[in-house]
Amino acid sequence: MEKKVPVTHGRHKGAYEKMKQITVLSGKGGTGKTTITASFAVLAHDIVIADCDVDAPDLHMLLHPQIMKTQEFKGPKLAVIDRTKCTECGLCQNSCRFDAINDSLQIDPFSCEGCGVCVIVCPEEAISLQERISGYAFTSKTKYGIMSHARLDPGEANSGKLVTLVRYNARQIAEEENSDLILIDGPPGIGCPVIASVTGVDAGLVVTEPTMSGIHDLYRALQLLNHFNILPLVCINKYDINRKNTEKIVNFCEKNKVEVAGKIPFDPIMTEAMVAGKTIVEHSPENMVSREIETTWKRVLSALNRE
Repeated sequence: MEKKVPVTHGRHKGAYEKMKQITVLSGKGGTGKTTITASFAVLAHDIVIADCDVDAPDLHMLLHPQIMKTQEFKGPKLAVIDRTKCTECGLCQNSCRFDAINDSLQIDPFSCEGCGVCVIVCPEEAISLQERISGYAFTSKTKYGIMSHARLDPGEANSGKLVTLVRYNARQIAEEENSDLILIDGPPGIGCPVIASVTGVDAGLVVTEPTMSGIHDLYRALQLLNHFNILPLVCINKYDINRKNTEKIVNFCEKNKVEVAGKIPFDPIMTEAMVAGKTIVEHSPENMVSREIETTWKRVLSALNRE
């Protein structure tokens, strides 16, 4: 735990001064981020929920949204050859740095990056770039509030842009519904989609676990929040599976002035709740895990000055 992460507690001042946004992130997959986010949504009631894990969305499995609106998402353009104009000169194939055009002068849609070089070099103007649907964004109704979410088709790029669309829709919904809180379930990791899910939010809650990989990725997630000057909070899930590592995380957070908002114990009942398609706070509201999640949520609201 020698690594130091300087953390600042400033908050982004966006166009919506009264609206608060909190992103739950993890730095890695499998920490329990989405199950905790879903429980927060149940506890909060009448908020706007955004699932920004567009590559592998799963928040809907616990919140069971009813889709009200669907939007097409168009990602990178794809090169298309008009065979009636093509003279098979091969200039397009020789110029493609992505090897997306084979010897039969057919374009591989998974290799094509839509750069447009083939369009430029084609002497017969037989190639054009055409838009393609890469996924869908949804506006849905749940028992706990309106939900903005999306699904990127397998193998498609620009997930960061789709995350931006999900967040834009969430803000529009919040304005229409006069909601002052947006709860965002961020993607795992620290890449482009995660950056799109945390930019401009008021606080980021990092859900971690007391394992070596969990600790490593906690550092990365906190560095990301620090870079964007976002208030950091930490929740240690399954803290009792390795109390020594939990102590290391707590000491690290104390040293860097990061609040540990919650320490949630391990309990197989969490899995039972997921199998039943429910959040733990619905499935077993009196369970110790549920009570600790509720305490954590209250601390998050306190950090946002929304007790």
